[in-house]
Amino acid sequence: MHNFPDPNYPNDGMYPNGLLQATDGTFYGVTSFGGSAGGGVLFQITRAGGYSVLYNFPGSTRGVIPNTPMQHTNGKLYGLMQAGGRYNHGVVYSLDLGLDPFVRLVSTSAKVGIPVGVLGQGFTGTTDVSFNGIPATFKVWSDTFLKATVPSGATTGPVTVTAPTGTLTSNHEFRVHSVILAVTPASGSAGTPVVITGTSFTQTTKVTFGGGKATAAFTVDSDTQVTATVPAGAPAGYIALTTTGGRSRSPEAFTVTP
Repeated sequence: MHNFPDPNYPNDGMYPNGLLQATDGTFYGVTSFGGSAGGGVLFQITRAGGYSVLYNFPGSTRGVIPNTPMQHTNGKLYGLMQAGGRYNHGVVYSLDLGLDPFVRLVSTSAKVGIPVGVLGQGFTGTTDVSFNGIPATFKVWSDTFLKATVPSGATTGPVTVTAPTGTLTSNHEFRVHSVILAVTPASGSAGTPVVITGTSFTQTTKVTFGGGKATAAFTVDSDTQVTATVPAGAPAGYIALTTTGGRSRSPEAFTVTP
C-alpha cells in the first residue's frame, strides 16, 4: 500500500510506528524520521492506499520512537513524542480532523441482561441508550460514563446514546451473544423437527447437529425460539446455533436415532 520513503511522496517520512484506524475508516500513524522538517510526520493512509502527510514534526524530535496515536471520544486524535517541545523532553499533541464525537464500549460483546460500560462525554441528561435500535435500561454514573443493560430482542450492531448534545454512536459494533437454554426433544431421527429455545435468536444464520458436522434447515420462530430439522446423516452430538453475534451450543448432546 505504501513504501517508506516513497519517491512519489516527497518527505513522506521513515520508520513508522503503529497504526490507528479512526471512526472515518482511515488509518493514522507517526514516523521517527523524515518530513520537511526532519523530525518525522503524522500521516494518514486510506484503505485504498491513498497516502498524505498531515503534520511535520520539528527536527528536535528526529529519531525518537513515537507512540501510536489514539482517538478520543470527542473525535480528536492525541499522541506523544519523546523529544521536542520547550524543554526537548517530549510533547503531548492533538489533531482535530473534524471527526464527530462518538461513544466507546468497555466491552464489545455480551448476552442479554448483562450491563455494559459506555465511555463518552456529555452524558448528563441522557434520555436513551439503544442496542442496534432496541432501547435499553441504563444509569448515568458521570458526564463521561454510563452503564446500559443489553435488552431482550437486541441484535448485533452499534450502540447509540441520545444525549442533550445529540446522538452519539459507538465506534465498534456490539455483538449480542445467543444462548441455547433447552432443546426439545432430546433425541430423534432424520427429519424430526427440534425446537430450540433461548435468547437472541433473531440473528440466526446457521444451525448444525453433531458438533458442527451436519447443517440443518431451520426457521426462526421468534427471538427466543428456532425450529430445526434433524439433517440426514447427522451424528449424535451438540446442536450449535450461529448468529451474527457468535456461536452457542446446546446444554446437552442430541441423540440421533435410527
